[in-house]
Amino acid sequence: MNNPNFEQLTAAQKANAEVMTTLLRTAFDGVERLTALNMAASREFFNNTMAGTQQMLSAKDPQAVAKLNAELAQPNAAKWMDYSRSVYELVSEMQKEVTSVMENQYGSFTKNINTAVEKAKTSAPVGGDVFAATMQSMLSASTKAFDNMTGMAKQLSDIAEANMAAAGKVAAPAKSATAAAAKKAAK
Repeated sequence: MNNPNFEQLTAAQKANAEVMTTLLRTAFDGVERLTALNMAASREFFNNTMAGTQQMLSAKDPQAVAKLNAELAQPNAAKWMDYSRSVYELVSEMQKEVTSVMENQYGSFTKNINTAVEKAKTSAPVGGDVFAATMQSMLSASTKAFDNMTGMAKQLSDIAEANMAAAGKVAAPAKSATAAAAKKAAK
């Protein structure tokens, strides 16, 4: 004997399990990529620090130390910007993947609810149309809220992207200022 409610419940649970699996895979992938990025950045920072320390220890006078200090600062600022950009890109990709999964899930949910409301409306006793109208109103409100949330996430992503671009523009003059200080110290 087939029970439509049991089949619907089973299908809904299966769909929810698939969504959770996708979200967990996305999270694990993101953590793995972030860990690899942090390990590479840590290794590079350590190697650069050791090389810089060796150069500083071999300096003969204070002017040489100042020159080396300015020279070593320049690539570190650029590397920090590259690292920050990589972290931002990683987080942005993960946010897009999660948003996509959630939008697909919400679309399926909305479709299923609309179908259920239409079935309830046609087979309901007197007054069922009031219930159906209430459900459709609630669904409309939740759709508007979901759209607003998605729009806000997009705006925040755009703001963060603009901030990264602005920081990149600021870093370029800082590099040239560091280079100018290095040249001045060399004289």
